[in-house]
Amino acid sequence: MKNQNRRSFLKLSALSAGFLGLSTTSSYSYNQLQDKIEELAVSKKQTGKSVMDLAVAPIEQVRVGIIGVGNRGYSHVRTINSLSPKAKIVAICDARKSRITRALELLTELNGKKEKIATYSGNEEVWKDMVKRDDIDLVVVITPAPVHARMAIYAMQQGKHVVSEVPITLTIDESWELVNTAEETQRHCMMLENVSYGEEELWILNMVRNNVFGTLTHGEAGYLHHLLEKLFSNSPDPKDSAYYKQWRLRLHAEMSGNLYPTHGLGPVANYMKVGRGDKFDYLVSMDSNNASLSEYSKTVSSDNEFYNRTNFAHGDMSSALIKTAKNRTILLQHDVVSPRPYSRKNVLAGTQAYHEGYPSRLALYEDDHGHNWLNDDKYNELRKKYQHPIWTKMKKEAEENGGHGGMDYLEFYRLFTNLNKGVSLDMDIYDGINWSVIVPLTKLSNELGSVPVKFPDFTRGDWKKERELGYFKHI
Repeated sequence: MKNQNRRSFLKLSALSAGFLGLSTTSSYSYNQLQDKIEELAVSKKQTGKSVMDLAVAPIEQVRVGIIGVGNRGYSHVRTINSLSPKAKIVAICDARKSRITRALELLTELNGKKEKIATYSGNEEVWKDMVKRDDIDLVVVITPAPVHARMAIYAMQQGKHVVSEVPITLTIDESWELVNTAEETQRHCMMLENVSYGEEELWILNMVRNNVFGTLTHGEAGYLHHLLEKLFSNSPDPKDSAYYKQWRLRLHAEMSGNLYPTHGLGPVANYMKVGRGDKFDYLVSMDSNNASLSEYSKTVSSDNEFYNRTNFAHGDMSSALIKTAKNRTILLQHDVVSPRPYSRKNVLAGTQAYHEGYPSRLALYEDDHGHNWLNDDKYNELRKKYQHPIWTKMKKEAEENGGHGGMDYLEFYRLFTNLNKGVSLDMDIYDGINWSVIVPLTKLSNELGSVPVKFPDFTRGDWKKERELGYFKHI
């Protein structure tokens, strides 16, 4: 534990105590806590059947109900609408009527007519009424992260397929409940990890598939994005990009660890085929000191709930090191407060090649033993040679419809196309959970002095099965 003193005793926060099934009123020894940490990795009894490669009957036109049309939801309305007739928005829900009004105005502008769409607003539980409708095939959850899991669980229980924004869960218990519900209901539950569809990321994935990197050894991923002003914003203007009730800043006040792991980690996990022949085994995590949030809190208006706040639980930089079952390593970082250019890192090392993102650079062993980055001609030659077939086929449409450079469009295009065809989706519930459970595991490792914490096996051993990644199927 702290100071690595095995004879010392430690009290836990309510969150970590809850993870381990322990009391906050007692102190625990190193060995007691290690035993409890080991218990976390024990798989729960299966109550349904695996949804790996799940395929359901074809849905000719996917009828969509959207929960949340604020920041991200507003842009998703545009993207989903652009994919008609593959999908059709039939219902929209948001606690704030102003957001629904804005979304309907957008649809009228895009389609040149007023669409007949059911709307639900007025309170934070009204979404349940929408989800019960019998004319919805797919529920799209675009709400604050703390409620993603329970909304997805409830929607599946109502017979709906679900996609959710990231991360899909913040706790281990909810992770298991999501998996069990998907397996019991045999419903799709996919996390909307749009970065997995990035042109650079799918290019690297295709090179890995073609053995350009040789044997993979190490990856680095992150979400490094200066959001300081946006985190503190409490503007009620529906056109403002403020987070609903400052939910994201609230997490920084309450939790240490990596609060937003999936954008950088998802692609690296795909390169290493995590869940399809490899798995995350354990991690260690630590945060830097908190400085930026506390200092900035002194500059906001005194009527801001977080004015002059100094006791934020989250440090400026969160760093975790993950070990996989195949002894690969991944450095994962999260920093949304430092004044730095945006980066997801996107680093991959193998015996024959090394890539580093932001800007994208590639070195090959066969080219001067990798001592230099490839020049523009050689780099562009490989970009063309190994461009992923999804981008070869869809590049023009993706760029025209946009959404983070086309990633959002391709994500929904693939989702709706596969549902139309009745084939498996590119990502499954196990992917979403494995990438999201980083949040509680890093928090727990931090609190216990950066000790190793094992990952639960949500696939119950099925990760050992070598499977093709969905991004190469049904194109």
